[in-house]
Amino acid sequence: MRSPIHVCSEVGRLKKVLLHRPGRELENLMPDYLARQLFDDIPYLVTAQQEHDAFAKTLTECGVEVLYLEQLLFEAIEAGNAREELIWEYLHEANIQAEHTARAVSEFLSSLPLDQLISTMSRGVRKTDLPASEKRNLIDYIDESYPFCVDPMPNLYFTRDPFSCMDRGVMISTMANVVRARETLLYKYIFKYHPVYKWVRKFHERTDVHSIEGGDCLVLSENTLCIGISQRTTPQAIELMANRLIGPHSSFSRVIAVDIPKSRAFMHLDTVMTMVDRDTFVVHPNILKLLRCFTLTKQDNRLQICEEKRPITEIFGDALGCERVRFIECGGASMIDAAREQWNDGANTLCVAPGEVVTYMRNYVTNRILRDNGITVHEVPSAELSRGRGGPRCMSMPFLRETL
Repeated sequence: MRSPIHVCSEVGRLKKVLLHRPGRELENLMPDYLARQLFDDIPYLVTAQQEHDAFAKTLTECGVEVLYLEQLLFEAIEAGNAREELIWEYLHEANIQAEHTARAVSEFLSSLPLDQLISTMSRGVRKTDLPASEKRNLIDYIDESYPFCVDPMPNLYFTRDPFSCMDRGVMISTMANVVRARETLLYKYIFKYHPVYKWVRKFHERTDVHSIEGGDCLVLSENTLCIGISQRTTPQAIELMANRLIGPHSSFSRVIAVDIPKSRAFMHLDTVMTMVDRDTFVVHPNILKLLRCFTLTKQDNRLQICEEKRPITEIFGDALGCERVRFIECGGASMIDAAREQWNDGANTLCVAPGEVVTYMRNYVTNRILRDNGITVHEVPSAELSRGRGGPRCMSMPFLRETL
């Protein structure tokens, strides 16, 4: 059976992509709990949706078929008759302390039509969604000021992180932060029950111990996967992935692990580096001198790890079949522009074809430099979307790319 997933590069013409249009989960962000939800600010939902619609429209105009998370999940739950199973597992992972509250939430979710159930799972369950009840347990008194029975999933519009498509399979992430762990549950059900996607090979499961997230995975070529050792992806997870990937079950023969600083500003590899053409990357200029690279291969079915001494231009050039690669600096020569535009995801581009990318409009310095270097740039508005600290690549998960 031909796989519905085919991603063997970062720049092959994009044919199909998965998005999540921001929903009411953003309206459940509160100033007191922003750090808990991994946000620095609160996007205005109406404008965020308009900006996201413009992003989807731009992709469509570039010839890309846009899929939406909610629709795939709806189809998967219906096909698998898995509604009760999903509710049970969702509640189990919500970790509701009081038994009577868990029962009330279960009854509330079970009463909803499937489309409303899916959107409610995303936005979370407020205490005001449930009938008022008397306090029965000590935890009811301790938690009375907290407004949610189940936390929202406001990061859901960053579809890049909870899973990643590579070769003809998927990696379902083990998320580094508990607040994002339930996002991967939704993708588990898509790849378990959806009539089109349930046959896809899985290289990593969400229950694996060591954290790894999709924003750290760059498919350099059909035989080389690059993974960032970051704030959210561990070296142990990369070794595990390399052991599974390198061999007869995929086209990959090596994994390049890139060690990056562990900070909020550099949370994933794709926040500091993305491909914009066959041999060209846009990169945060201050990061290159801080990177360490390791090549993982197999010999006699045993994993071999080599710390690279070559410049990263040569390492990536070797992987891409060219003498060396070009790095275009995000923000250019200005330290101020580089810091500002990298913070606003100037280095986080989505390539829709070789030499053709989607970027945030606000990063005008980097966008100009990209055009000066021969790159076609499609700008999308981002005043609200960018408050979540993620760019066009973060907001998209390619399912199909043409082979280069």
